[in-house]
Amino acid sequence: MTEPLVSRMRSFGTTIFAEMSALAVRTGAINLGQGFPDTDGPAAMLDHAVRAIRSGANQYPPGPGVPELRQAVSEHRLEHYGLAYDPAGEVLVTVGATEAVAASILALCEPGDEVVAFEPYYDSYAASIALAQARLVGVTLRPDRGRFAFDPDELRAAITPRTRVILVNSPHNPTGTVFTREELTLIAELCREHDLIAVTDEVYEHLTFDGVGHVPLATLPGMRERTVMISSAGKTFSVTGWKTGWICAPAPLVSAVQTVKQFLTFTASAPWQSAVAYGLRHERAWVTALRDSLQDKRDRLMAGLAAAGFEVFRPAGTYFVQTDIRPLGFGDGVALTRRLPELAGVVAIPTQVFYEHAERGRHFVRFAFCKKDEVIDEAVTRLKRLSA
Repeated sequence: MTEPLVSRMRSFGTTIFAEMSALAVRTGAINLGQGFPDTDGPAAMLDHAVRAIRSGANQYPPGPGVPELRQAVSEHRLEHYGLAYDPAGEVLVTVGATEAVAASILALCEPGDEVVAFEPYYDSYAASIALAQARLVGVTLRPDRGRFAFDPDELRAAITPRTRVILVNSPHNPTGTVFTREELTLIAELCREHDLIAVTDEVYEHLTFDGVGHVPLATLPGMRERTVMISSAGKTFSVTGWKTGWICAPAPLVSAVQTVKQFLTFTASAPWQSAVAYGLRHERAWVTALRDSLQDKRDRLMAGLAAAGFEVFRPAGTYFVQTDIRPLGFGDGVALTRRLPELAGVVAIPTQVFYEHAERGRHFVRFAFCKKDEVIDEAVTRLKRLSA
C-alpha cells in the first residue's frame, strides 16, 4: 500500500453513522440517523435461523455461499425480474451489500480507473474506490419537481476514456429517488457505448412507494452481461445485523469478485444464509406488509417535519426523508446535526458528507422513518422546538 493511499484512507476517519449513533447513545437522543429498524423481521424466518444454529450450522459455509441460498436468490431474480442466473456460478453470497460493493470495485478497477457515481452517495462507495486507487467522479442529483434527479448532459460529460464502472444505487440512499426507466435507459446506452460495467446497489428493491416500481438495470437490453447486481436481506427483511447479501452477474464477473472476496471475509453467517433462503421463498406477504407500513411511516414523518419548518422532499423508496434546513435559518447540516441532540433531542445525518462536492449538499439533512410510530411522533414533537 503506497503512502498516498494510506493518507487518503486516513482522510475518511470514522463513518458519519458511527459518529451520530454514538452521539445518540451519549445524549439519550432519538436516533433518526442510521437506517436500521427498531422492530424484527418475520418470526418464521427468525425461528428458521434459531433452528439452523441448534442443528449445527455454525461452521464455515462454502465460500460462494450456502447452495440453498444461492438457489433461492436465483429463483427470486427469475420470478421478480425475468433474469436467469445460474446459482452454481452466477450468484455469490457476501457479507452484506457493503462487502459486495467493495469487492466488486476492487475486482473490476485498476489504479487510475474512474468510477462514476451519483452524489450524494453511500459513504462506503468513496472508500472502496479509494482502496482500489481509482478515482470517483460524482454526478450530482438535484431537486427537480419534487424528486432528486441527474442532468443527462452532466452524466455524459462525466464519462472519459478512463471510466471503467458506473455505480448505480436505486432506490437511492440518501435521496429516496427511484430511477425511472428513461433515466436507466440513458445509463444503459452509455454503458454499451463506452463498454462500461455497471455495479448496481439495489438493497431497497422491494421498499418503493406510491405504486412506483423498481426496474433493475440488468433487465434493459444488453445490460445483463455487463451488470453486477447487488442486493441483501437486511433491508428487505428488517435484519440489518445479519449482514447477508449477494451479487448476481455473468460467471466471469462473479469469478473476479469472488477472487477478491475470498481474501476479505472468505465466508460468513451460515445460519443466517439458510434463514434468508427461507425468507426469499416464503415471506413475500410479510415484505409487502413492511412496504405498506413504511409508506405510512414516511407520510407520518414527512408531515411532522413539514410542520416543524423543514422543506421536505417526498421519497419514492428507501428508509429516508431528505430535508432542506434553510427555511429554519440553518445553512450547515454538519453543524446542525451535531447540535440537534441539544436543540431538540434528535439525531439525524448531514447529507453533505455523502457528496464529492460537499457544498452542493450543505443544506440537506436526512431523517430515517424505519421506526415505531410512537418514536416518530416523539421525534417530531421535539423537532418542533427548532421553530418555536
